[in-house]
Amino acid sequence: MKEYGLKSSKAGLDSLGLQNVSEAYWNLTPAELVEHALKNKEGFLTDTGALMCDTGKFTGRSPKDKFIVKDDKTADKVWWGNINIPFDSDKFDALHQKMLDFLADKKVYVRDAYAGADKTYRLKLRVVNTQAWHNLFCYNMFLRPEQYKLENFEPSFTIINAPEFEADPEADGTRQKNFAIINFSKNIILIGGTGYAGEMKKGIFSVLNFTLPSEHNVLSMHCSANMSEKGDGDTAIFFGLSGTGKTTLSADENRGLIGDDEHGWTDQGVFNFEGGCYAKTIDLTKEKEPQIYDAIRFGAIVENTRFLPGTRTVDYSNVSVTENTRTAYPIHHIDNAVSPSIGGVPKNIFFLTCDAYGVLPPISKLSKGQAMYHFISGYTAKVAGTEAGITEPQTVFSACFGAPFLPLHPTTYAEMLGKKMDENKVNVWLVNTGWSGGPYGVGSRMKLKYTREMISAALNGSLNDVGYRNHSIFGCAIPATCPNIPSEVLSPRETWKNDKGYYEMANKLAAEFNENFKKFEEYANDEIMAGAPRPNLAKV
Repeated sequence: MKEYGLKSSKAGLDSLGLQNVSEAYWNLTPAELVEHALKNKEGFLTDTGALMCDTGKFTGRSPKDKFIVKDDKTADKVWWGNINIPFDSDKFDALHQKMLDFLADKKVYVRDAYAGADKTYRLKLRVVNTQAWHNLFCYNMFLRPEQYKLENFEPSFTIINAPEFEADPEADGTRQKNFAIINFSKNIILIGGTGYAGEMKKGIFSVLNFTLPSEHNVLSMHCSANMSEKGDGDTAIFFGLSGTGKTTLSADENRGLIGDDEHGWTDQGVFNFEGGCYAKTIDLTKEKEPQIYDAIRFGAIVENTRFLPGTRTVDYSNVSVTENTRTAYPIHHIDNAVSPSIGGVPKNIFFLTCDAYGVLPPISKLSKGQAMYHFISGYTAKVAGTEAGITEPQTVFSACFGAPFLPLHPTTYAEMLGKKMDENKVNVWLVNTGWSGGPYGVGSRMKLKYTREMISAALNGSLNDVGYRNHSIFGCAIPATCPNIPSEVLSPRETWKNDKGYYEMANKLAAEFNENFKKFEEYANDEIMAGAPRPNLAKV
């Protein structure tokens, strides 16, 4: 085996059973990895210097092919079901060996990295990739150790990722040829049969969602976070599912960015798990999202995008491959990123939802019970045209705004959040970045400019002393006024100009909330249940 780069002198590839690979490239720089990716025909350079790559058959995660090994460590802790699918430990060992055999005589790219900006809770990672651009993705998305720390680096968790290796479902125990399997006893993640780089990022997120709450009493969160000044000031966190604006709204030129997707909340404050950002690029423009647009330069990656004809300029409106086009870049590509990525105790929490029914207010304040209810619900809506067969808005509920990545029962995270809210007197806001004036197809999407103004008002205290009225069905408190926002925009009912139609839709959405929550009712206390919406048929 030939080895190149900054190789660790401890716990090398031999300890992983990979002593038979032909070449191992250790901790290459972004420039070297881009050079390798181009030589390997893994992608193309764009006119900004970013590397454009395709992920192949899979343009997103495959949640039904994500497994957790069920053994003594996980059997009684993991929330087993359709999200956390059990995998036999013997089958894991056999598949692991097949992957090692597959990698014999192949070249690999090895990266040592951290997950967790707070040194007290940091996870030390080693990632083994068969593709250079995947290793660049890991450089961007995980935290980068100082060079002198690489020599004696000893990982506490390892990812082996080989998109070219496919499982035999009948023999190996997988559902399909692709798989992502976490083994908490052996501290290994195996990924095969898929080129979607996000499987690595979310695999480690799942690991932290298991270990931090259960072993360290740290709340792990699928959220973005920013603060008023670099290194100092009030911290805000933003929960939201894909497409709700979590990355966009946390990238605020007037605030320091802590991180865009994954964080932990300790007694001292909030810390980023990652060293980069993974943002959607569909319809990206410099005018709408200048920070993200400017971050896509040399060292960054764009996934599943296409060029404008005859150029090397990315056409961000092109969805011929997928609507889930992405960019991955190191957090220092954002000018006002906080370093290290750590903030104080949050003063404001924002639950972002893209309500395609046009029912929820653009901003409203939640009581603790309502906040817990909405956190456990994790609501947004898909709109017509984004997926085959969807012709009208469809509700999506994802517990704690990140159910696919939660190995523990959602109430574990919800109870921890409730305790944090009590201890720190946090304001919780529900923000609808979706439709106003009617549902999708009738109304229009809330202007990003308005959403930013409303969030700024919440952060700077402008909404502290305004009058509020409670929504007649959802119970949330709607501000009467907000600086720089027309007053009629604040009331979703008024924007509809059709009271009967509005309340029919509001009652329909409330009923779907209540139906979804039935599976959590036995775990929910009276305060949480008091936060549930109440359909009001008298309004129809």
